[in-house]
Amino acid sequence: MSDETGLGSIEGFAPQVSIGTGNPEAAKYGEMWKHQEYRNISPGEQLAQGFLTVARPAPGAHVVDFGCGTGRGALVLAVVGGLRVTMVDFVNNCLDDDIRPMLETQAHALRFLKVDLERGPLPNAEYGYCTDVMEHIPPDKVDLVLNNILCAARHVFFSISTEDDSCGRLIGETLHLTVQPYSWWLQKFHDRGCVVHWAEDSGRTAFFYVSAWAEGTAVSESGVLNIEESQARENVRVNTAVKPDGTKWKQVQPHIGRSDDEVMILAGGPSLAEYEDEIRTKRALGIKAVTLNAAYGWALERGLGPVTTVVMDARPFNARFVQPIRQDCTYLIASQCDPSVLVGLPPDRTYIWHTMIDLTRDILTENYPEGWYRVLGGVTVLLRAIPLLGMLGHRRFSLYGCDSCLSGDQHHAYSQPENDGAPIIPVIATADGRVVAEGEAEGRIFYCNPWMIAQANQFVELIRSPIGDEVELDVKGDGLLKHILTIAVAAQDRVEAA
Repeated sequence: MSDETGLGSIEGFAPQVSIGTGNPEAAKYGEMWKHQEYRNISPGEQLAQGFLTVARPAPGAHVVDFGCGTGRGALVLAVVGGLRVTMVDFVNNCLDDDIRPMLETQAHALRFLKVDLERGPLPNAEYGYCTDVMEHIPPDKVDLVLNNILCAARHVFFSISTEDDSCGRLIGETLHLTVQPYSWWLQKFHDRGCVVHWAEDSGRTAFFYVSAWAEGTAVSESGVLNIEESQARENVRVNTAVKPDGTKWKQVQPHIGRSDDEVMILAGGPSLAEYEDEIRTKRALGIKAVTLNAAYGWALERGLGPVTTVVMDARPFNARFVQPIRQDCTYLIASQCDPSVLVGLPPDRTYIWHTMIDLTRDILTENYPEGWYRVLGGVTVLLRAIPLLGMLGHRRFSLYGCDSCLSGDQHHAYSQPENDGAPIIPVIATADGRVVAEGEAEGRIFYCNPWMIAQANQFVELIRSPIGDEVELDVKGDGLLKHILTIAVAAQDRVEAA
């Protein structure tokens, strides 16, 4: 589905349109809005600040309030958030009397459209806001309405009641037609391939902030497995199952809060050693360090611990990347990793996270009936670590040893024999950020192993994706990734100056 905003399209399903001359549910709510008791409580008004906290939309951004009701929630978004709000409902008499005049006096910030969420067409926007709506949808229409909303807005905040209503008695009707638990709704979003930015089960209400959009520059969900699929599935099955002592490894879950504190990501590229003194100074100041793979051992050998470390590779030799085990370090281990990686890790400081969802969805759903969360990214641990840490609330990253190229014949800042003997390919980063073979364009030449080229190209996708809009990256050194980021910033400056 294309749209006038140029935001992109959803991959995997299209907006649906129901056939018919009207929705029988509309008459029900035309009657409900005549009762002041029904108007007294406005979930949209109560939750507006929560949406602003979770989504952090920039002032002036466009949000659609799907099923706006009284309009008081939209007013908060417009006044407090400085947003442009399009209110959508399928009856005309839902808005409060003091909201209606604002459609003219505040037309720059508020507008109302009478649209049926089942039939559409719905307006497109960067953000969607849908509170106290989905539980009112008939069960046989839930999929249709979810598809329509998720197609219309890139990022959508949902608040869904998980218990029966109390106001339907006013007209002798049942209002909550789809009463389902949090896990049921979470599965609906997983079925649509949604990225769950944040979710919470309050017991009475299920909250979600999700996106189902994919674009040409979207971050890749799939990677390249370096073991057989059957072995990867078995790894996930073992790592997510209940352990003999009756416990399970904790899994990474989205955090609602955002931190502006700097986080250092230490990878193993050749330039890492050049910045040892700078990294040491920052650690002394309390700046957090996150290591990738064998950079963990490099950091601990230099007294830079404790650290948080991330491992994704599924091959058994990765077990050495978490040695020596320390009780004060934190371990973020992909569920596809070989089970030997998890042996001996501290249960209270070890969390697993999930990728390769298309391959393991059934296992995750079986072993996590309460819900699970995917981590997007690319084919390397760096390209997953950035979205993973973003899920945990971090947004400012300094990248050390993230070169994605050789320095002379050196592929790492330390010995890593698994990468010895890999093919070396000369490449050039073009003006638009693409990495191409030498001879296909003019520019500076970098020498790379094949995996470095894949990482560089997907790094471009990451910084151009919605994830790239939510993080700040400071790449240290003079490698290919730094060069690509410099090109991207220069191109953006030219656009803004035009």
